[in-house]
Amino acid sequence: MSDDRTERRQGRGWLSSLDQLPEEADADLAWAIEQLRDRTMPQTAIVGEFNKRLADRGIAGVSKSAFSRWAVRKSIQFRKLDEVRHITSEIVADLGTDGADQVTVAVAEMIKVAIYENLEKGEVDSKSVMEMARALTSVVSAQKASNELRKKLEERAAAQIERAAEKAEKVATEAGLTAERAAQIRRDVLGLRI
Repeated sequence: MSDDRTERRQGRGWLSSLDQLPEEADADLAWAIEQLRDRTMPQTAIVGEFNKRLADRGIAGVSKSAFSRWAVRKSIQFRKLDEVRHITSEIVADLGTDGADQVTVAVAEMIKVAIYENLEKGEVDSKSVMEMARALTSVVSAQKASNELRKKLEERAAAQIERAAEKAEKVATEAGLTAERAAQIRRDVLGLRI
């Protein structure tokens, strides 16, 4: 295989007839993508309707084989996207509401792995290194901000609980309970240490 072919495969490759359609066909392309994604119509019916839509706009149709190759590429993209969404939703669900910090840590780790893999493959240039570094910096900043926000929220919640416990103890004492019994209620019910 010649070097030219190898270089072409690593890049974007040749533009398909669908990639070369004018902007007027964007709505029809979006419709075709939606139909492929829904999986309610057979692909032959989709390409037939797609070509009719193009004809209504005065645009030449595409061949079934070109549409099929394009549909396969879109299908691969959909699967990858669905897989990432599924993994992300599982991670976030497992972490629960306490997991914001853990999510930012996980994202930072994924970016680090991506940087390492790209370096290992030798697929880096100065622009991609700069973009990856910015992404990692952004995640680290988000992680720091998330930690600070969590600490502030925890401090605020602890102060509110303490005030509520003091009120409860005061009301219990006013209701005729001994100070010792009010303190015990505070420890038992509110779970606070005094």
